[in-house]
Amino acid sequence: MTVWHAIVLGAIQGLTEFLPVSSIAHMQLVSKVCGWQDPGAAFSAVVQLIAYLAVVLYFWRDCSQIARGSIRGWGTPDGKLGWMLIAATIPIGVFGVLFRKHIEHHWRTFPVMAWALILLAVVLAGAEWVEGRRKQRGQTLRDLGELGWRDALVVGGFQALALVPGASRSGSTITGGLFLGMKRDTAARFSFLMSLPAVFAAGLFELRKLHLDSRGELLNVLIAGVTAFVVGYAAVAFLLGFLRRHTTWVFIIYRIVLGASLLALLAAGRL
Repeated sequence: MTVWHAIVLGAIQGLTEFLPVSSIAHMQLVSKVCGWQDPGAAFSAVVQLIAYLAVVLYFWRDCSQIARGSIRGWGTPDGKLGWMLIAATIPIGVFGVLFRKHIEHHWRTFPVMAWALILLAVVLAGAEWVEGRRKQRGQTLRDLGELGWRDALVVGGFQALALVPGASRSGSTITGGLFLGMKRDTAARFSFLMSLPAVFAAGLFELRKLHLDSRGELLNVLIAGVTAFVVGYAAVAFLLGFLRRHTTWVFIIYRIVLGASLLALLAAGRL
């Protein structure tokens, strides 16, 4: 891997990790089109780990308050939210262990990613329809402080869908949040905060599998990570601002078009 490859892959990771469009699908597709070797799950997980430091920085005040509250217990709103975020990590942890071999060796294929892109787009469209019906009935959508344990576990279950390459962590969790009546930007905010425990755990677990045989390889990982961090910070800020004013339909359409294009290329034998 060259420095240029690292920069490109880092930028793709940072952008598509936080937008609901699947970072794995884009990393795999760009690598295939450019004739680059698949960087692998370990590389992606470590770069993802560095990218999520952008979430910590962006939500620094929230993260510090939640951390302090969690240490004191769940008697305060911040403490309750902290333990809810931990509880929300349980489903993806359990399914990640149960299906680890499938995730690493059998599911990282273009057919799986193509169908995951399309199917989650359809489910997200259903969530948008439900959210629209709530607005028509005059129901008030919920903010972060109004969420409870049921919300954490349900959205945590949706997060487990992100184990399927092409599903997208943010796409899955935002979908769950919309079904539960959260505001769009609240669903994204909860999604980012909830992802932190799972991403850091997965990144540290995969770090031991990353074989760096030279200083150049280590440098490439760091370059990709820093690029993902910078681009990721901008992507988080953009998505939260976008969802305050718009629906997720642009991402739904994009996912369907990309998934259908992948299936067409596969059928034509060009991928």
